[in-house]
Amino acid sequence: MTVQTMPAHDETAAPDARPVADDLLRRIERFYYREARLLDQEAYAVWLGLMDPDIRYWMPAMETRKRGDLRGGYTDGEMSYFDDDLAMLKVRVARYEQPSAWADNPATRHLHIITNIEAVETGTPGLVRAFSCFENVRNRNEKDQDIVHGRREDLLKIGEGAITVAERRILTVQNVLLSKNLNTFF
Repeated sequence: MTVQTMPAHDETAAPDARPVADDLLRRIERFYYREARLLDQEAYAVWLGLMDPDIRYWMPAMETRKRGDLRGGYTDGEMSYFDDDLAMLKVRVARYEQPSAWADNPATRHLHIITNIEAVETGTPGLVRAFSCFENVRNRNEKDQDIVHGRREDLLKIGEGAITVAERRILTVQNVLLSKNLNTFF
């Protein structure tokens, strides 16, 4: 199956995009809620199993631009917080297991809230575009707390027994993240 990559500025479903059937939408919702729980529990090895082998996990840096600027709030190939494939995600996960990962010792407490889930057909069997909003809360030690809000735009591969994320674009509402680090997944 050829994966359809998302254009850099496909921020919303086309107005005439056909929503997926309700049973598939419910299955996608369950997938996202399980993913949030796995991330909250730092079950990263299991979470990696939800990623497609050809995943693109991309979090572009948002830029404040005038409405008339046709580039929009971000541009593919320019600044990004993450632009990872599966190998890089595995490196990031393996880092958590290292004694030198001082930013996670003591452990960070995570909370992933996922809402506004919507999914539309792509015209290719087995591929669905899904949209969701998130709130990512991280708390560490007594006073360190970060909250990141944003949207996720995913290309999901739908199989008989599994759903995998073939592509994820993470768009924050903040154009400057004040976090000391980004030791989290969205």
